[in-house]
Amino acid sequence: MKQMFKSKLFIKQSLSSLIILSLFAFVTLGYAANGDDITFDDTPLDYALVLPDWFKLSFLELEADIEEAKEQNKKGIIIYFGQKFCPYCKAHLSKNWGQDDIVKYTRKNFDVIAVNIKGQRPVINLDGKTYTEKSFSALKNTNFTPSTLFYNTEGKEVLLLRGYRPPYQFRAALEYVADEHYKKESFRNYMARAELALGFGKEELNINDAFNPPPYLLDRSRIKAERPLMVVFERKRCHACDVLHGGPFTRPEIEVQILKLEAVQLDMHSTQPLLTPDGKKISVRKWAEQLDINYSPTIVFFDENGKEIIRIESVVWFYRLRNVLNYVLSGAYKKHATFQLWRQSKNMK
Repeated sequence: MKQMFKSKLFIKQSLSSLIILSLFAFVTLGYAANGDDITFDDTPLDYALVLPDWFKLSFLELEADIEEAKEQNKKGIIIYFGQKFCPYCKAHLSKNWGQDDIVKYTRKNFDVIAVNIKGQRPVINLDGKTYTEKSFSALKNTNFTPSTLFYNTEGKEVLLLRGYRPPYQFRAALEYVADEHYKKESFRNYMARAELALGFGKEELNINDAFNPPPYLLDRSRIKAERPLMVVFERKRCHACDVLHGGPFTRPEIEVQILKLEAVQLDMHSTQPLLTPDGKKISVRKWAEQLDINYSPTIVFFDENGKEIIRIESVVWFYRLRNVLNYVLSGAYKKHATFQLWRQSKNMK
């Protein structure tokens, strides 16, 4: 009888595993077949975007917005930081909030409130202070649009995604907040399990001569470095990493800029030791955990003294990457606290 019970349990577990693997395979194949989820022209649009009509018409009084969401038995609110001529915003609105299942799930669980990062409407923050849309966006360090900031019904910020994430990741973000996984684990760990199962692409990291070889002695806390540092966190079987190397990194304008930096490429799951920019000896994996790297590839820039300048933790193409490199190499970050404020000072769309 005991043996029969074990056999039935084994069969049940095996069937469950097969179902999960089949689901992962289905999603992976679907994602692979729709490679354009992360492929688009990222030059500024020549027309203004129109937001979905189901977005909440808000007076931008966040405490009242959260209370209304709570009264409707929703899980919180999402602040959507965007701008009118942003191609990444277009990608998000068409590829994420253009899908019926994502829209249905979003509307069931959240109220979505739009903030124009260049706007002047007043925003009353949860601390009672009043900001303009522009200053509130800078306060939340929304360097890249679209950014989506999630609040739960207690008014706690539980997740901020800066930049465009493909549909399967945005679905995961919605579920992470709606099902309150943030109470048990970080979004990084939540995504890591799915990434390992859903990943596809090359079995090894892409080779690029612009990257310095190991050992990775990145310490610049004792002696000031001559150039800023660019650290590219990747992983094996990463489609987005392959696209980055096969796309923006092959452009001559980008190659020239990268050669002006100290640049390294790291496998975010590797146990290889290194010296961090602030002089700590640690494994790559532990460092990625400390930096809360939850997207691959993530590009992190550090100044000559080892202080982080900016990071790109979302889909990135030529136009945005070139501008970020200019922001870093020109030293504009010393005068302009955020990338977006620098862009606005130059009247960029």
